[in-house]
Amino acid sequence: MEAGAGSSSTKLVAACVIGGIVLGASVVALHLAGPVAIPALPPVDALRRRFRRGRRRPVRVYMDGCFDMMHYGHCNALRQARALGDELIVGVVSDNEITANKGPPVTPLHERLIMVRAVKWVHDVIPDAPYAITEDFMNKLFNEYNIDYIIHGDDPCLLPDGTDAYALAKKVGRFKQIKRTEGVSTTDIVGRMLLCVRERSASDSHNHSSLQRQFSHGHGQKIDDSGSGSGTRISHFLPTSRRIVQFSNSRGPGPDSRIVYIDGAFDLFHAGHVEILRLARELGDFLLVGIHTDQTISSTRGPHRPIMNLHERSLSVLACRYVDEVIIGAPWDVSKDMITTFNISLVVHGTIAENMDFMKDDLNPYAVPRAMGIYHRLESPLDITTSTIIRRIVANHEAYQKRNEKKEASEKKYYDSKSFVNGEIVVEYEC
Repeated sequence: MEAGAGSSSTKLVAACVIGGIVLGASVVALHLAGPVAIPALPPVDALRRRFRRGRRRPVRVYMDGCFDMMHYGHCNALRQARALGDELIVGVVSDNEITANKGPPVTPLHERLIMVRAVKWVHDVIPDAPYAITEDFMNKLFNEYNIDYIIHGDDPCLLPDGTDAYALAKKVGRFKQIKRTEGVSTTDIVGRMLLCVRERSASDSHNHSSLQRQFSHGHGQKIDDSGSGSGTRISHFLPTSRRIVQFSNSRGPGPDSRIVYIDGAFDLFHAGHVEILRLARELGDFLLVGIHTDQTISSTRGPHRPIMNLHERSLSVLACRYVDEVIIGAPWDVSKDMITTFNISLVVHGTIAENMDFMKDDLNPYAVPRAMGIYHRLESPLDITTSTIIRRIVANHEAYQKRNEKKEASEKKYYDSKSFVNGEIVVEYEC
């Protein structure tokens, strides 16, 4: 054996002897000291509480509004508000408060609640919210609802006495705002309906050009109000692919999903639409909604329809939490090729619609799914159609005309002073 190897062996033996002595001494010391108490592990509940304390509490944001004749502009405002927190709580102003501050609402509170609850970005709803953020209500939001911030658009929301409805929230530093640009407002939509009523009641010599065509293609930026001096703007909506993506779920059906298909105009998206979509979604795993073209609607319901153009209607439907995907410009007839292409399992239609005469025709658009045994008629929960909303406007023509004239002045001021918006392009939110 070489000298180096012998030296290594000697060192290894010495290390083992020393280690044994240390270990033996430790055992003797433990024996003399008596038993050592080992701390018990904390119970599972305590561990869970510690884990929750370590997690960040969800940021809760609050946004309120009338949400009268709810449209994609309202939905986009709620989408932006939700992006500022983790949970969005929405206050829906009472009918009495709206009447006192703006004039009579077109849709009653229970319908507006259905609409707001159906928006995919809304976590919870507070009914009968006040129009102005009072100190008592603000404290209730902070203490009972755990609200971190109050949200509103950067357009002024003034009370009848001229004061800012959100002054208190701004004063305590708990206010955040979203950007407003042109798009649509309840005032615009009411104006479109009033204009349709005037054109329809005009003499036969009147040039009945299609308002739908004007709305869809951006003509007629201002239409005179039969001598009243006020104007009614058509849609300012300029659709972009980014906006559609923002509203979309960005997911498709699974390989074994039961796909339910329902189609329609979905003009002036209302509570009746929401409820039939809710029932349709319950029949499957994925709800596909077909949105008919402006030309299809005009040919079946008259030249003054639709009130909202195809892309406006598509965004309103996409914002609904029950909808998974839409076909923008769906065909009138549901064909075998379409059923195969989208792997549709069930085609449904409600019992309440603008015109059910097509069910009696030989050219029934649902003839193919009926022959295949995959057609189903759903009992509509609410007896509301687009014509219902228009009749409400007509019945209170003078009140809504006065309401619109008041709003048009402030909106005209905005459009006249409009400048380039640096940042995300958003759609107008009307408080």
